[in-house]
Amino acid sequence: MERLQIAVQKSGRLLDDSLKLLKECGLKMPSPQGQLKASVDNFPLDLLFLRNSDIPEYVADGVADIAIIGENLLIEKESNVELILPLGFSKCRVSLAATKSSSIQSLKDFEGKKIATSYPVTLRKFLDEKGVNASIHTISGSVEIAPTIGLADGICDIVSTGNTLFMNGLREVEQILSSQAILIGNKELSPSKRVLLDQLIFRIQSVLAAKNAKYVLLNCREEQLEAITAILPGIKSPTIMPLAEKGWLSVHSVIQEQQFWDNIDALRKAGAEGILIVPIEKMIQ
Repeated sequence: MERLQIAVQKSGRLLDDSLKLLKECGLKMPSPQGQLKASVDNFPLDLLFLRNSDIPEYVADGVADIAIIGENLLIEKESNVELILPLGFSKCRVSLAATKSSSIQSLKDFEGKKIATSYPVTLRKFLDEKGVNASIHTISGSVEIAPTIGLADGICDIVSTGNTLFMNGLREVEQILSSQAILIGNKELSPSKRVLLDQLIFRIQSVLAAKNAKYVLLNCREEQLEAITAILPGIKSPTIMPLAEKGWLSVHSVIQEQQFWDNIDALRKAGAEGILIVPIEKMIQ
């Protein structure tokens, strides 16, 4: 039977989050343990543990069928691959930064300056779009040290929490782009592999939908039902069941994560009582 080949970063936070997602999709994941390739037992999927910067080209060349990478890497590499699905984790941004003591306060202050980065393509495009003329010094790894040793006036690098910048005496000046983990694929997948990919996408979407939603159970009086159901549309409409006590109802629904606290507050004001919030493991739509 044909098997799908998925490339993942061989170490780091993106690897951990990628394996966690695949496990939540019901796949029995092997431990990397220094391996370059491992097979999933209960789905026709093989994992390739590769150097992060090499992954887009491996997918473009068909060595790997699909991959989980950071969106920022796809933008930098400009590889001829298909963007299949944003995954919503490993969120970060690519930003320009300078030392805390630097006179650089805004993007225009980088005019004529030297910038060290591991993302020269992304940076050059951004500077050209903004009309800023700066020289780019391309280095791999330890970009944060460049201003300290006099290699550059500032840097362009990935920022997640900002702690790394802070510990190296740097401050963020300008955000270039935002990024998250994405699923990419080879544009020339065979029909049989496309079927496998569709099955995997279905599982991933079910997991992601559940992460962005909460199951809500509450009690209310019959006369409060109309106001409460207006707040809780649910996937189609709320489930409503009578309680043993006459005049009282139990209402079940789903709230999206981004609307959660606003909706809960509105429900309390509308008369909802005994509100229970239950996490959703999978949500099939």
